[in-house]
Amino acid sequence: MKLDPATIERLKEQIAHYRAFLKDWLEPSNLARLRPTLEFQTGILAGFALLASVLLGVTNCSTEGTIQRRLDEDLIKSLEEVVPAALHDNDMLRDTRIIPSAGFNIGADETTVYLAKKSGIVTAVCFKFIAPDGYSGAINMIMGVDRDGNILGVRVLNHKETPGLGDKIEAAKSNWILSFVGRSLDNLTPTQWAVKKDGGVFDQFAGATITPRKSVQAVNRGLQLFQAHQAQLINP
Repeated sequence: MKLDPATIERLKEQIAHYRAFLKDWLEPSNLARLRPTLEFQTGILAGFALLASVLLGVTNCSTEGTIQRRLDEDLIKSLEEVVPAALHDNDMLRDTRIIPSAGFNIGADETTVYLAKKSGIVTAVCFKFIAPDGYSGAINMIMGVDRDGNILGVRVLNHKETPGLGDKIEAAKSNWILSFVGRSLDNLTPTQWAVKKDGGVFDQFAGATITPRKSVQAVNRGLQLFQAHQAQLINP
């Protein structure tokens, strides 16, 4: 937009006015007079708060992309651990479906499902879920399931369970989590989906029964979620 001479002149006058005001305001004698007043102190605090907000916003914008890349890298690594590379030739991170999951007590009203495809055919799916009632809080997990409902792998993403006891659910601490591979709702009865102390087939940990019990229950609910949406997931 082209400004007319009169508008330009008016803008110059306003800029000159504000510059003169700022110059007078920053005069040492004026600052000395204003410094003891509440308005001055409040203004200084507000100025620093504004500056901090601007710096925080700039920092967030400059690091947001890097943070997202790191999150994507971590997710890709988790997907690779529970879905064999031989089962897909697509980018699972970009090939997703969102399904309702509020009724399955896995910590989310909706769940993002990552599809593994080979030559365009879904061979497996992967999704995150939560055991909300672990001994020390929520246990975040990820699971890969083939198109027939058999577990390909389960991993714990993070938890707050007791070190040396409940943390044996981690693959780095024991091979307990590997006991889910090959299990399904078809080859185990509902009562078998439990730790041995409760009549099931899964081992518990000495001194830490709650952690494996709740993990087993959560995996079972995850399979129920897959079964409920199996048709739409394997034939998207």
